[in-house]
Formats: sequence, structure tokens, C-alpha cells
Amino acid sequence: MSYNLRKAVEERRKKLINKLLVCNVYKDKEELMYLTLSELENEYKSIQSNGHPHDNMGSIQWINRNKTL
Repeated sequence: MSYNLRKAVEERRKKLINKLLVCNVYKDKEELMYLTLSELENEYKSIQSNGHPHDNMGSIQWINRNKTL
């Protein structure tokens, strides 16, 4: 595997690990370090499909305004 490809794979793994940690699914970074890139991507996709996009990350809140007609 070339150096650039290896570096790109490691960067993608780091990003996915950080995203999974932010989602509060995994508490320990060590257990994620042993997963391959494909396993990390599958785990992230399954979490994305199961949860609401704003779970544990804040939500959109509408401001009610009184409208005069």
C-alpha cells in the first residue's frame, strides 16, 4: 500500500472514531482502535440510520412569534 493511501485510510479511521465517540455510543477509544476502516464505516452508518440526526448533538428550536393579522 502506498504511503499516501495508508495516510488517507488512517485519517478516515481517526475521523470516524471521533464521530463515534461524539455520538456517545462508545466510551472507550481503545475498543474502536482495533476495528478496520470497513467495520468503522458500517458501525457509523448503522448509528446514523437508527438515530435522529439531532440526537445528543443539540436540536433545532423554533421561536414562536405572535403574528398580528
